[in-house]
Amino acid sequence: MIESEQGDPSENTVAGASKGYANYVLAILFLVYVFNFVDRQIVSIFIGPIRAEFGLSDTQVGLLVGFAFALLYTFAGIPIARLADRKSRRTIIAIGLAFWSAMTVATGMARSTMALFAARVGVGLGEAAGTPPAHSLIVDYFSEGQRARALAIYSSAVFFGSGLAYIGGGYMREHFDWRTAFYVLGIPGVLFAFIVFFTVREPARVTTSRSDLAEQPSFMTTLTYLVQCKSWRYLLLGSSSIAVVGYGLLMWVYEFYARLHGLSPVEIGLWMALSTAAGGAIGTVAGGWITDYLYVRSPSRSIVVPGLLTLSAMPFGAAALMAGSVETSMGFLFVFTVLLNMYMATMYNANQCLAKPNMRATATAIVLFSLNLVGAGLGPLIIGGLSDFFSAGYGDESIRYALLSALAFGVLGSSLYVLSGRHFEGDLRRIQQ
Repeated sequence: MIESEQGDPSENTVAGASKGYANYVLAILFLVYVFNFVDRQIVSIFIGPIRAEFGLSDTQVGLLVGFAFALLYTFAGIPIARLADRKSRRTIIAIGLAFWSAMTVATGMARSTMALFAARVGVGLGEAAGTPPAHSLIVDYFSEGQRARALAIYSSAVFFGSGLAYIGGGYMREHFDWRTAFYVLGIPGVLFAFIVFFTVREPARVTTSRSDLAEQPSFMTTLTYLVQCKSWRYLLLGSSSIAVVGYGLLMWVYEFYARLHGLSPVEIGLWMALSTAAGGAIGTVAGGWITDYLYVRSPSRSIVVPGLLTLSAMPFGAAALMAGSVETSMGFLFVFTVLLNMYMATMYNANQCLAKPNMRATATAIVLFSLNLVGAGLGPLIIGGLSDFFSAGYGDESIRYALLSALAFGVLGSSLYVLSGRHFEGDLRRIQQ
C-alpha cells in the first residue's frame, strides 16, 4: 500500500494511527468502493436483456443507467457530506453500503419500468454516503506527501469494481437471467457493512488551527470559498466534461462490442476487464504518483501534466472506436483508458488541498455533485440520445458515432485542466495567507 516518506512502516500517521492500520482502513474503503461500482456498473452489462424485456429505446436506457442513478446520488451527496463533516464518517459509510446493496437486490425484483427506475434511484441515494466521508477519512489517515497516492488507490476501485462487474456480469448474462445477477451482487455488500462498522475507527480530524474546527461553515460559505479559487472553477468544469466521456464509455462500450463486433457476453466481459478496468486502474494510480511527485516540486505542474496526458487520450479513443478488429480496438481502448484517467487523483487532491479541514467532505460532495450530474447523469443519456439520432442513417453503427461525438467533451475538459493549473499556486498562496 503506502509507506511513510522515511520508509518506516511503523511510523504513526497524522491521525495517530500506525501506518499498518492506516493502510488497513484504506483497503476497507477501497473494497467499499469496489462494491459501489459493481452495483453501479452491473446494469450496463444487462442493457440488452433489460431493454428487450421492458421495450426501451436507447434514450430511455440512458435515463435508466444514468439519470435515475444520478438523481439522488448528486442531490443527497451534499447533505450527507455535511453530516459527515460533523458526525461519524465510518457509521455513515456502513449505513450507505447496506442500503445501496439492498436496493441492488430490489433492482432484480423490479417488475415494471417505474419500479426499476425507483430501485436505481435508491442505489444512487445509498452510494451518496460513500465517497465524501471516505475522502475525509483518507485525509486524516495520510499526510500531504502521500495523500494523492492514497486517493488514487481508493479511486482505482472504480475500475476493479467495473472489471468484476464485466467478468461476473458477462458470465451471468450468458448462463443466468439478469435478475439473478442483481441478487448475487447485492447481498454481500449488506454483510460487508458490518465489517466496516466494527473494524474502522473514527479518527480525530486533522486541523492546522482551533478555528478550523470551531464551527462548521454553511454550505453556501463553503461553496463561495471554493468558487473564489479560479483553479477550482476550471477544475470543476474540466472534470465534469471529462466525466461525460468516462461514465458514458463505461455504460455504453459493452453494448458497442455486442452490437458491432458480435462478441459473446463472456468474451466482452474478459476483454473489457483487461482493457477498461485494468487500464483505468493503472491510469488512476499512475496519475496519483505523478501528482504527488510534481506537487512538492511545482503544484501547478501537478495539474497541468495530468491534464495534458488526459488530452492525449482522445486520438486513441477514436482509433478504438473505428478499428476493424477486436484485438486492435481493445489495444487502443486500453491505452485510451490509461491516459483518460490520469486526471482523477489530481482532481481529488487539489480539491482537498483547497478546502479547509471542516469543509472537506462537503467539498468532495460538491465536486461529485457536478461530476455525477453531468458525467454519470447526462453522459449515458447524451450518448443514448445521439445513438437514437444517428440510428436513422447508420443503424447499429449509430452507437459508434455517438461515442465518437462524446470525445469532444474530453478535449474540452482536458483544456480546462491546463487553465486550472495556471492559477493553482496563486490560489494556494492566497489560502495560506
